[in-house]
Amino acid sequence: MSLQRMLCKTEVLDPYYMGITTLVTIAQQLIFFVIAAYFQFDKVTDFAGGTNFMLVALMTLLLGGVYTDRQVMVTACVLAWGMRLSGYLLMRILKTGTDERFDDKKRGFSLEFAAFWVFQAMWVVAVSSPVIAVNSQCQVSNEMAPLGPRDWVGFAIFAAGLLMETVADQQKFSFRNNPSNKGKWCQVGLWRYSRHPNYFAEIVLWWAMYGICIQAFWDTSLYATVVGPIFITLLLLFVSGVPLLEDSSDKKYGMRQDYRDYKKEVSNLIPMPRSLFRQLPQTVKLIFFFEFEMYSRELAKLGPVSEGDAQNDLSRPLADQQQQQQQRQVAAVPAPHPQPPLPPIPPNTFPNGGMVVGGAQAPMLVVMR
Repeated sequence: MSLQRMLCKTEVLDPYYMGITTLVTIAQQLIFFVIAAYFQFDKVTDFAGGTNFMLVALMTLLLGGVYTDRQVMVTACVLAWGMRLSGYLLMRILKTGTDERFDDKKRGFSLEFAAFWVFQAMWVVAVSSPVIAVNSQCQVSNEMAPLGPRDWVGFAIFAAGLLMETVADQQKFSFRNNPSNKGKWCQVGLWRYSRHPNYFAEIVLWWAMYGICIQAFWDTSLYATVVGPIFITLLLLFVSGVPLLEDSSDKKYGMRQDYRDYKKEVSNLIPMPRSLFRQLPQTVKLIFFFEFEMYSRELAKLGPVSEGDAQNDLSRPLADQQQQQQQRQVAAVPAPHPQPPLPPIPPNTFPNGGMVVGGAQAPMLVVMR
């Protein structure tokens, strides 16, 4: 349906606010990059991302100056999500002290550290694009596109996703900070039914947000903002989310049979009771539950579990497993070539006495004063 465009209260660079959003995002990420690089720490990386989402949503709403029910509700959802995520990640990094993602990267003013901030800016602009588009649709009044049942379903799904993400993050944080869980992987609460329930919730809530936004897209070109939920889905499934955590867990626990059984019984992403998931054919797991082979590439490197490691005991300390892996590596090192024995030393070579060292006689050095 076509509708003549009406200018928003304030229009900057372009009528869809994409230009000003990009510039503001680059500026914020650049400022935080300089701070992080100068002090060579990573405590503000995720905080910079979450707060950037909040800034973009609020800025575009204020620039439009229309404040329809949909615009206000969508912006409020992003503010709630960003506040929760930024606060949690900041608290976590202050507790742990370091971000494992940067352990093998150079901090400071390096290209690989700067690349993270560039990618984070792309993440903010791409995923925020449906919200930016809604806030730029100033000609769409409440009467033209009122909130309907589908929108309220979308808001309910978004709220459920945000709640699920919050609970999952808190459960894992509490589990890791319990000293009695040292050497174990988290499989309590939501983590009993999904290996990554927080990522599942993140993907779901952004698809719900897109579904809410498209109800007000009178300009059909704005449907291209589907790049937002697609971007976050691909990012978590194939780049910085699931693959990194699966590799890390496989390296830590991969030689334990109980861990391998856990991976077979617990869904990678979509929550599912273990009793049902373990019975599904591998093809179904691959197509509908995203159980890709890449998520077990570290297990393939480790090879099969030996008979000595097949202990189905979740309480076995991680230190024992690492010690066995070290012993296995030492055993795999070829023995050095045998050295020929030293020739015997003829008797009376050292008439003043001597001592035996390694089967050969050596002189005894005596310092006279």
